[in-house]
Amino acid sequence: MAHRRLTSPAVSAGLVALIYLLARSLTTLFFWFAAELSGPNSRFGADATVGSLAMGWDSQWYWLIAASGYPTELPLSESGQVAENAWAFMPVYPTLSQALGALLGGYPAAAITVSLVAGYLAALTLFHLLRPRIGAGASLWAVAFFANGPLAALFQMGYAESLFLLWLLLALWALTRRSFGWLYVLVPLMGYTRPGVLAFALLLGLYGIARWFGRSGDPLPRRQIIHIVALGALATVVGFSWQVIAGVVTGDPSAYLETELAWRRSWVGEEEGFVPFGGFVTAAGMWFGLWGLPEVLGYLCLGALVAGAAAALLWSRRVRLQGMEIRLWAASYLVYLLAVFFPQSSVFRLLLPLTPMVGAFAAPRSRWWRFGVLAACLLGQWWWIHEMLALGDTYFRIP
Repeated sequence: MAHRRLTSPAVSAGLVALIYLLARSLTTLFFWFAAELSGPNSRFGADATVGSLAMGWDSQWYWLIAASGYPTELPLSESGQVAENAWAFMPVYPTLSQALGALLGGYPAAAITVSLVAGYLAALTLFHLLRPRIGAGASLWAVAFFANGPLAALFQMGYAESLFLLWLLLALWALTRRSFGWLYVLVPLMGYTRPGVLAFALLLGLYGIARWFGRSGDPLPRRQIIHIVALGALATVVGFSWQVIAGVVTGDPSAYLETELAWRRSWVGEEEGFVPFGGFVTAAGMWFGLWGLPEVLGYLCLGALVAGAAAALLWSRRVRLQGMEIRLWAASYLVYLLAVFFPQSSVFRLLLPLTPMVGAFAAPRSRWWRFGVLAACLLGQWWWIHEMLALGDTYFRIP
C-alpha cells in the first residue's frame, strides 16, 4: 500500500516538491551566510547580497545576451586574439528569461525563477526516470541528493544548468520509454541551452549499436532504427550548428572555437589551436606542477581516473542497476568532457549533467549510508558556495 501511494503521480509530485523546497530553503540560508562573509577582496565585495550572488559570474553573460544579443564583431584582446564574449553561451535560457521578465519585474527575477522551476521539474523527472530501476523510496533519496548536492546553488542562480538538466532528463526518460518522437524537440532545446548535445549524439550512436547486438532478445523494429539514426544525425547537426551560426553572424568561421579558447588562454597562455583530448593532458601536468608535484604523477592520476570511471560503468552492480541508457549517457558525457574541456575549478559545474548517476548512491542501502551521503552533499554545497561566492577571490575559485 505504501509503495502504491508513492507511485501515485500527485503524491510523488508533492513529495518531490517538499524535498526540493526544503533544499532551496537551506541553499538560501547558505547564500545569506556567504553574503555576510563576503569581504572587500571578493568578486562581490563587502556589500554582497543574496541577489547579487545569485546573479554573479556567468549569470552576467546571459543577462548581457538578453539585453544586447550577440556581437556581430568579435572583441579582441591586447594581443589581437579573440577575447571572451557572449558567443560561448547559448540563447534558449536568456531568451526565455527575458520573455518572462516583462511579467516578473525584470530579467534577474525571471532568470532565477526559470532556474528554480526547471530545477523542480528536473527533480520530478529524475524521480520518474529512476523509479522503475531502483524503486520509489530509493528514487526519493536520489532526488534529495540531487536537490541538496554540491552544485545545488545553481538551481537558484542565473545559470542555464537546471534548464539543460530538465531537457536532458526528459530526453533520457523518453529514450528509456522509446518515445522517440519527443526527442526531435528535446535535442534542439538541449543544443541551444548549453554545450553538451554532441555527447547525446554519441549516446544515440552507442545506444543504436547496443540495441542492434541485443536484438535477438530485444527486437529492434525498422521504425526504431530510422528514429535512432535520424536523431543521432539531428544531435550532431545541432551540436555543430552554433559554430556555423556564430561564423555567419560575425563573418569569422572560427568565431565560436576562438571564443571558447579565449577562456582557456587565461590558464595556459598562447596555444596553436584546439586539439581533442589535449586539454585534460595539458591540465594534468599544469596543476601538478603548480602544486609542486611531478607532472608525470598528474598523467598517472588522469589515467587512473579514466580507468576507474570505465570500470564503474562496466562492472559496478549499483551502476548497472541504473540501466543501459543512463550508463551510456555517463560514458558519452565523460568522453565528451575529456575531448573538449580544459579542467579547472569549473569542472565541478561541468560534471552536473552526470546527475542521472545519482541513483547509484541511492540504490537500496542502509539508512546510515543515505544520511551520510546527504550530509556530504550539504557539506559540499556549502564548500562550493563559500569558495566560489563568499570568497571568489582567485583563479581557482571560478564556478
